[in-house]
Amino acid sequence: MHRPTADLPAKVETPDATIQRVTEFGAMDGQSFDAVRGTMSPGVDVTGLLEGLEDDLCQCPHWGYIVDGSVHVRYTDGTTEVNEAGEAVYWPPGHTILTEDEGVEFVLFSPQDEHGHVLDHLQQKVSEAEAD
Repeated sequence: MHRPTADLPAKVETPDATIQRVTEFGAMDGQSFDAVRGTMSPGVDVTGLLEGLEDDLCQCPHWGYIVDGSVHVRYTDGTTEVNEAGEAVYWPPGHTILTEDEGVEFVLFSPQDEHGHVLDHLQQKVSEAEAD
């Protein structure tokens, strides 16, 4: 199965960040996975949008690749790492992401149901912010 990332439908979209997602992108151990392309402008911090989830962090694991730019990943224990273009990544449950001086483009593969829950939560938070 293959799909151009530019053709993925937008799941969450703001002026500074976009999450495009396709579901049913394969399975592993009987669990369906999705494929996501994400872009974030410089200075975007997703942390506030995760408030209300367990530990106010994303609890879905992700495997992926940083296509361009860099992203800071902060974990439950407070440690932070920087993932840069050209790196394969694994983000375990209990993380948030943010950009600093440059934006980022990434592709992720995640357990579909868990990721769907997080993305629905993000979309709800974005909708609430737009209504204010």
